[in-house]
Amino acid sequence: MNNQSAIRNSQSEICVVTGASRGLGRAIAVRFGSLGYRVVVNYKEDSDRAGEVVRQIGSARALAYRANVAMANEVKGMIEATLKRWGRIDILVNNAGLTKDNLIVRLKEGDWSEVLETNLTGAFNCIKAVVPVMAKGGGGHIINVSSLSGIKGGFGQANYAASKSALIGLTRSAAVELGPQNIKVNAILPGYLLTDMGLKAGEETINRVKKENCLGCQAGSARQAGSARLSDVNEVADFVCHLARMNNVSGQIFNLDSRICGLW
Repeated sequence: MNNQSAIRNSQSEICVVTGASRGLGRAIAVRFGSLGYRVVVNYKEDSDRAGEVVRQIGSARALAYRANVAMANEVKGMIEATLKRWGRIDILVNNAGLTKDNLIVRLKEGDWSEVLETNLTGAFNCIKAVVPVMAKGGGGHIINVSSLSGIKGGFGQANYAASKSALIGLTRSAAVELGPQNIKVNAILPGYLLTDMGLKAGEETINRVKKENCLGCQAGSARQAGSARLSDVNEVADFVCHLARMNNVSGQIFNLDSRICGLW
């Protein structure tokens, strides 16, 4: 399918992107908008940034909606508002997420719960709310944003890694359950991005991630951190939009992270 065809076919399609006021969510929402989709820009707190995304896409094709995805009633309100304005939902991108890193022995119960409720329960709430809408419309595509941490773990990231690992299980189970209704469910591992969340980790972590990236490896086991790359937010957004247009792919986990050197 070429770009012009994708644009023509996307004019009537509606996409909901959670956590879309900044970072990866923003890039995904803007990319969908550039392809002609109408986009719900979900945000939790930053209305100014969400408004900027709407203006960038165009107010006729974008809707900013404040909802904490961890709260099922707020998600329900967002879905109802989307249906009231556009009448259908074709794509859901569960991108909303947060980190509250700490060692297990120092991790507060509230920080454990908040990360799980946002990253995992939030995705569940959104999936549960859109399934009847997508089924009535003949199908749809749900894309969950997981993380390599959900596969290999992360020092001081017990809550985050647990949430992202469980999100992979949710993806595969939902794909099996919803396939008969023509609802595709996939997940991506976007890699390390220099978004607001990524920058919180600090220079030491960023340099370590670069060293683990196989694109920074030379012959044998030699590595050259200076030439290594981090993931690119716009490439990830492009991939999500491409995946959303695929009709015969479901239950898959797409690793867009090149840190295979760190796993050897």
